[in-house]
Amino acid sequence: MKREIKSVEFKRGGLTIRGHVWGQREQPQHAVILSHGFLANEKMCRKYAALLAEAGFLAVTYDFCGGGIVCRSDGRTQDMTVLTEKEDLRAVIAGVRERFQPVDISLLGCSQGGFVSGLLAAELGPEKIRCLMLFYPAVCIPDDARSGKMMFYRFDPQNIPDLLGRFPMKLGGGYARTVIGMDPFEEMRGFSGPVLLLHGTLDKVVDISYARALKEIYPDCRYEEIPGAGHGFRSRDDLTAQKILKEFAEEKLLRQDQ
Repeated sequence: MKREIKSVEFKRGGLTIRGHVWGQREQPQHAVILSHGFLANEKMCRKYAALLAEAGFLAVTYDFCGGGIVCRSDGRTQDMTVLTEKEDLRAVIAGVRERFQPVDISLLGCSQGGFVSGLLAAELGPEKIRCLMLFYPAVCIPDDARSGKMMFYRFDPQNIPDLLGRFPMKLGGGYARTVIGMDPFEEMRGFSGPVLLLHGTLDKVVDISYARALKEIYPDCRYEEIPGAGHGFRSRDDLTAQKILKEFAEEKLLRQDQ
């Protein structure tokens, strides 16, 4: 299939969310919305979007508002939190549903984008989200906030400042405040549809123990550990992830159409 890529925009209040649509067709089809991780942008997900488009899906990548160092969407990094990203994703889902009228919508998220996708999937349920695909989801974020150590940022969790730090990007205190009391496993427990969960055994950012605990909350979960892989799959590990993704997507979506 010839791969078609087009720019697309969505709105959340007065903010514009910018991204791309992969594999667009005239006829309705299964859509997958892909969400990137902390400090990153939609490029983090493009290889997975290309794979899905070639397999016959409508794939949508986008930049969170203020979600990374180089993001094309509106919004300031110091205003970004897991919850603002959740609302960004909600806006993209609504826009995709209205504009492209797909058969159904599934979510794929990497790292923080996986955490955000899991939170919203639990809220919306399998009636609105067909499948959930999580690559090294950052469900450690609330624990990190409680420890006062979030990636490059250090702070007193009992007295969270308005600005956590400026390097490598300006990050506001709301990033920690909105999650410090959160139980991610309880918040994500509500999704009962098919789930793909991939995690590297040598992940230094999100320990493998989080994925092993997360898989237990999903009644229909394909869980795969990639031996030796770190946070963010590369080279051979990423090829393994792509192979598993293609198998899962085709089995849970395309083959059920036949």
